[in-house]
Amino acid sequence: MSEAEAIAANRANWDDRADVHARSRMYDVDAFLADPSAVSSVVRNDLAVLAPHLPETGIAGRSLLHLQCHIGTDTVSWARLGAVEVHGLDLSPNSLRHAARIAAADGRDITWVEGDARFASAVVVRQFDTVVTSAGTIVWLPELTAWARSIHDLLATGGVFVIRDDHPILGAMEFEPWEIDDDYLAGGGARTYADSGTYTEDSDGSIAHTTNHEWRHDLGEVVGALLAAGLVIEALTELPYMDWRPFPDLVPCAEGWTLPPGKPRIPLNFAVVARRTH
Repeated sequence: MSEAEAIAANRANWDDRADVHARSRMYDVDAFLADPSAVSSVVRNDLAVLAPHLPETGIAGRSLLHLQCHIGTDTVSWARLGAVEVHGLDLSPNSLRHAARIAAADGRDITWVEGDARFASAVVVRQFDTVVTSAGTIVWLPELTAWARSIHDLLATGGVFVIRDDHPILGAMEFEPWEIDDDYLAGGGARTYADSGTYTEDSDGSIAHTTNHEWRHDLGEVVGALLAAGLVIEALTELPYMDWRPFPDLVPCAEGWTLPPGKPRIPLNFAVVARRTH
């Protein structure tokens, strides 16, 4: 299968997922819209990473682009925190349809753009103070060189980028029992599998386009791509929590899910903050 065919299959899969997620208890769109002060847990976790690299006023008044924005609850959350001239970009047109509906219901003027995050600067013709992406994003991108260059070009001078995502070691691990059973290092090609469900509750059998293609990106590749694009790395952290529960050992915590006491202390998320300095 060609790369273009793999991307098209993923787009169809995420078009299906958008309908499932928009009606799920996990996203709980109705409750989100009913409370104008609500901010998604994903954005709260992102902001905790990003805040030390922002001015005293925080995200308020800063223009913001959200890459791989999905159905827009996180994008709207950034707007609720005071971000301005907010844009959201996603590969899935159906995800963007839901995002536009949610933003309109919240009274938010957000610009939604359909596109591949690797080439976002080709379809978003302006620069931003802040670019964000998080929670299950880069595994869907075949490579990161163009992605990093695009982020560089989309940032205004002095602008800051943050990625917080599932730690790549998790993609290499099987959990019953815990052992390495797949690549950690990048460059091994696509991992293809079929799944009729998604990460929201009770979703088995709800996805018609079941084929998924994922690509491994180790931390060295992520950081190396951002450095090669001319960005300055201000922070690299490995975190003991994640936003969803991909395996049953995880227990609830303030940030989402974590391993219980007594389990090996391994990273579940990573975060990188980078800045365009010139």
